[in-house]
Amino acid sequence: MRVPAAVAALALCAAAAPPSAPPPAILPLRAQAALIDAELKLRLDTIVPKLMRQHGIDMWVLIAREYGEDPVVSTMLDARSMHARRTTILIFHDPGDGRPVERLTVSRYGLAGLFAPAWDPAKEPDQYARAAALIAERKPNRIALNVSPATAFADGLTHSQYEALTARLPASLRARIVPAEPLAVGWLETRSAGELARYPGIVAVAHRIIADGYAQVRPGITTADDLVWWQRERVRALGLDTWFHPSVAIFRKGVAEPLEGDAVIRPGDMLWTDFGITYLRLNTDTQQLAYVLRPGETDAPAGLKAGLAAANRVQDALTATFRTGRTGNEMLVEARATAIAAGLKPTIYSHPLGYHGHAAGAAIGFWDDQTPSPRGDHPLAPDTGWSIELKADMAVPEWGEQTVPFRLEEDGWFDGRTFRWLDGRQTRFHLIATPR
Repeated sequence: MRVPAAVAALALCAAAAPPSAPPPAILPLRAQAALIDAELKLRLDTIVPKLMRQHGIDMWVLIAREYGEDPVVSTMLDARSMHARRTTILIFHDPGDGRPVERLTVSRYGLAGLFAPAWDPAKEPDQYARAAALIAERKPNRIALNVSPATAFADGLTHSQYEALTARLPASLRARIVPAEPLAVGWLETRSAGELARYPGIVAVAHRIIADGYAQVRPGITTADDLVWWQRERVRALGLDTWFHPSVAIFRKGVAEPLEGDAVIRPGDMLWTDFGITYLRLNTDTQQLAYVLRPGETDAPAGLKAGLAAANRVQDALTATFRTGRTGNEMLVEARATAIAAGLKPTIYSHPLGYHGHAAGAAIGFWDDQTPSPRGDHPLAPDTGWSIELKADMAVPEWGEQTVPFRLEEDGWFDGRTFRWLDGRQTRFHLIATPR
């Protein structure tokens, strides 16, 4: 197959222009697995009991079938299990009186000792009957199941699985079933101390890949798609995953809409990328800007720099609203009011970040809806990760007062009192030189 000239040129650039510092150190897979399993045990030991007691739930039953993953179950499996096998049933039971929460697995396969095996198919071939017997033996007052009309993160129990379980429960226990939404969302959104300690390094890896990608650009040769696929190849070479296909767009003086795909990058262009990785089960989500210097230039035009600074000010307006218990809708309204009063033109569409890229918790606006939404009703909780995604529109004098969207996205976390960036944020353009 013939390789397009622009792609070949980009590959040569990558070989000829190595990163300015050693590539980030990614743990071997065995070490990653050990770290994931140790962290998972700690979370199961601490976060699940805290949530169950906080919300008055003494039993939580989770069911997932192979190729029909529950968003919560998939985060509770050890690093070697990876996915639900056949049907996996997990049961958490709080016996009360401060005793440890019991963890049982009703399935054919072990889960690295994280859950106690509680089913012998030779004695009871009916897996759901065994689960129902375990529930009945413990006489729970409230049985939480992952069923929710509000969020997919708490809606992983399928209709057939619900029917299979409830058909084997007596009416007295069926009457005790309640939605598990506060448990599911709480488990997914809460970051442990260990995760928060590792997260800055994960974001730093993503930042590094973005910077290295911009460094490969050769004006007049490289296309937007060349850069996209360089990012994908770089992620693979590092042994990482990405949870979405990256985006690259070109903003150009005199061109109303951003250019993508086969459009060639030229001197004087502003570049935007949206990029994320997955490492140690945690996700990043970052948007950063670059400027392609014209011959003789040493920096971006003042109007473009003012636009980037305006987007930083919208970030500040939003992160200043972070207070425990506030809803995403309340934060959206306050941040927009602050930014607009300062003469800015903001659009805010930020979201939680963690085990998923667009993660469990409260949304703070949407790019196509800047009004309060039911998806923003969830209250802000401590120890949560966030992707501060937004833009500021600004007219650029050097571009004939053309209005340009300055889109930024950076990752941070909230400890219950203060919002912090995980690996800093972009305040200056990546600069791409044009060879003479």
